[in-house]
Amino acid sequence: MKKYLIAGLLTWLPLAITVWVLLWVQGLLDGVFRMLLKVAGVVLPAGAAEGLSQLGAWPGVGVLVMLMLMLATGMFVTNIFGQWWLRQWDALMSRIPIVKSIYSSVKQVSDTLFSSNGNAFREAVLVPYPHAGSWTIAFVTGKPGGEVASQLGEEHVSLYVPTTPNPTSGFFLMMPRSSVRPLQMSVDEALKYIISMGVVTPPAGHAHGPEEADPNPVG
Repeated sequence: MKKYLIAGLLTWLPLAITVWVLLWVQGLLDGVFRMLLKVAGVVLPAGAAEGLSQLGAWPGVGVLVMLMLMLATGMFVTNIFGQWWLRQWDALMSRIPIVKSIYSSVKQVSDTLFSSNGNAFREAVLVPYPHAGSWTIAFVTGKPGGEVASQLGEEHVSLYVPTTPNPTSGFFLMMPRSSVRPLQMSVDEALKYIISMGVVTPPAGHAHGPEEADPNPVG
């Protein structure tokens, strides 16, 4: 009986978690959509506002509208005219007290993480952490700069060490480049390895342990 229950749990658990995540995303986008409808209700005439408010009652409409809005925004800001308006918007937000600190910080981090030209979170490496002889997987986020780089002396790399099973929290480390061992596994494989607490291992030939790791530092 126990074997059958575990087998049934392992069969349904991935589907249940997938549905839960999708419903959470839908609820988040629907909430943002309803908030935009409230703002539109204040600006638009009463008749138009009433018609728009009825859209918020349909589940899933907010997801579709928000996706179309993000797509249209992306198409707009990627041309010269849209980039000019984006610069004006950034300049406006940078003049508002308190808001400018939050907005500029979030924009800088998001531009770094999601830029197609950036190197953040595009490489998984093996590092000695939390002490010598103990190893964990980290992600290269860049290089230290400014005063920090001048104080460190030899070349270092910036690393993000995620916690398990929740990789959204973790630790920021700066380690000598010579102490970092590159891994052949992709970022997705490394995340699965971390989230599963080592249960889901990458395919053979895509990863190697500390003994078989490439002795050459990250290039």
